[in-house]
Amino acid sequence: MVAALTLRGVHKTYRLGAHVVPALQGVDLDLQPGEMLALTGPSGSGKSTILNLAGLIDTPDDGQIWLRGEPVTALSTTDATLLRRDAIGFVFQSFNLVPVMTVAENVDYPLFIAGVPAAERRERVAAMLRAVGLHEHAHHRPDALSGGQRQRVAIARALVKRPALVIADEPTASLDSHTADQVLDLMREQGHAHGAAFLVATHDARLLGRCDRAIALLDGRIQ
Repeated sequence: MVAALTLRGVHKTYRLGAHVVPALQGVDLDLQPGEMLALTGPSGSGKSTILNLAGLIDTPDDGQIWLRGEPVTALSTTDATLLRRDAIGFVFQSFNLVPVMTVAENVDYPLFIAGVPAAERRERVAAMLRAVGLHEHAHHRPDALSGGQRQRVAIARALVKRPALVIADEPTASLDSHTADQVLDLMREQGHAHGAAFLVATHDARLLGRCDRAIALLDGRIQ
């Protein structure tokens, strides 16, 4: 099986004024299709840097990254943007939904951007909203939903384009325990159903028990 994501010998440093901060120091990582992997560690340990590199938002200083077995380290900005559009979904702590769009329009947006025909978009959005239990809320706007419902919309939006990889940054941090449990179960269920790999950065102990694996980071290294 080809890994959804592979990192080999990845280094990344950032400059803060005159200071050089080593964010990652030789990270190796493999993530399989359908797997949910948690990245844990204190603030500054390198979790967000790995998410940014895996999501093709940033590039490493050294080392290699593969997505679905294809090298992505040296992609042009345009090619990285297209691959991110087509193959990577994002779920954020703050949901990042468009407030003036309905639930269905928010979920539809990635398909619209990708040029999927309207009839297929309608079918895929309806199926995805049924899968996350929000079909009856399709015409509501995000401000009419609870936090857990908004996070389910965000998960539907991330998965509707059938990505190889979903990047989730603290996806349960703003949810109560019961809602967090529901959202995590949904992420696992939909990840397995669609073969999407989840790379999750979290401080949330509730999430770790539902992930297939957890990796602890400290000072830019895997412990």
